[in-house]
Amino acid sequence: MNEQAAAPPPLQGIRVVELGNYIAGPGTAMTLGDLGAEVVKLESMEGDMSRHTGHFGHAMLRAYNRSKKSIALDLRKPRGIEIARRLILRADVVVQNLRPGAAESLGLGADALRAMHPGLVHVSISGFPAGAPSRDRPGYDIAAQAESGLMSVTGEARGLPQKVGATIIDAATVQVAAQAVLAALFRRVRTGVGETIRVSLLEVALHLQLPNWSDYLARGVEPTRSGDGQPMNAPAADIFRTRDGMVVVSAYVQSHWVRLCETIGCPELATDARFLTNELRVANRPAMKVAVSERLSRHDTRECVDLLTRNGIVVGVVRSYGDVLAGEDFRSSRMVMDVAPNGDRPGYASFGLPYELCGTPRRRTEAAPAHGAHTEEILRDAGFSDDEAAQLLEAGVVKAAMAAGTAA
Repeated sequence: MNEQAAAPPPLQGIRVVELGNYIAGPGTAMTLGDLGAEVVKLESMEGDMSRHTGHFGHAMLRAYNRSKKSIALDLRKPRGIEIARRLILRADVVVQNLRPGAAESLGLGADALRAMHPGLVHVSISGFPAGAPSRDRPGYDIAAQAESGLMSVTGEARGLPQKVGATIIDAATVQVAAQAVLAALFRRVRTGVGETIRVSLLEVALHLQLPNWSDYLARGVEPTRSGDGQPMNAPAADIFRTRDGMVVVSAYVQSHWVRLCETIGCPELATDARFLTNELRVANRPAMKVAVSERLSRHDTRECVDLLTRNGIVVGVVRSYGDVLAGEDFRSSRMVMDVAPNGDRPGYASFGLPYELCGTPRRRTEAAPAHGAHTEEILRDAGFSDDEAAQLLEAGVVKAAMAAGTAA
């Protein structure tokens, strides 16, 4: 599609103020930015905590803070609160995932701000639901994985519960919170009224396990860890070795199982008494895996993928990050983008939104800003004169990038 004829970004003209750390808050704000919003990252004088947590923290900073403007502001001082409030009252959306109760104690909670700005969409992200006994506990991804039951179903059957190998709850919370903001902005178009949105990592973690929980609520049977297979289906996410690697195969639907058996040259497995139904295959999973593996291990990985795909069987190659990076699917993904340099911050490769708006070209994106990189610019945009900005800097109410240094 001709970019000149394409529509502008859907959130063009929307202003977002973020008071965030790590992933969930910053990621939500960046998602809105990827959709066209202008995002101001309102940081403490110490900065987003990801700036101080080593290589993984810097990875979080790069991943979830593209194309933002950063102001470093001392919220322990009345003038700092005044500046924050002025910025927020000029915005359409505020996103915060500060420690529980912090925004309210600063006078930046939803009730206080929306009383002054009824059209504001205020998003609070916490570890636990607002009315829960644990509402004041700090909540990280790993706590939500543990307390939602997710760890109890992850890992080997006879091993300890395990976390998922990525910060999946934080990442899912980003998408959930952004979805809620879009709904609230659409409602505001219709009614002129903003919204207060509360999202908790625990509730997102529970929702990610909806099939498991749906079965548990109906039958009362605890799901169990099963390593590489799904507890209630087989074969489903089961790993099989090939001559030169590993694949996962999903063929638990009865017609798919019959087709798999025929495809690998063992039609008799479909009528084997041990494997006649999905439930029997679950009960006899080790024997089923041995039987299927014996045939798949005769082929290399590419042959397995071609053979199973040609016959309508779901198959995936178990890849390392290096293998993924070298793969044709990765190289052809439009999600991969080159992030442009931002001031003294070099550019880098990153991921955009995991979907395409086919009538809207992807926006140019810039590297995550240095701490306080846009302090003076943001103050000017908010109506402060150069003299007032200089006084605020001298009084230690704000900090610019030169004073903050270029680290992180």
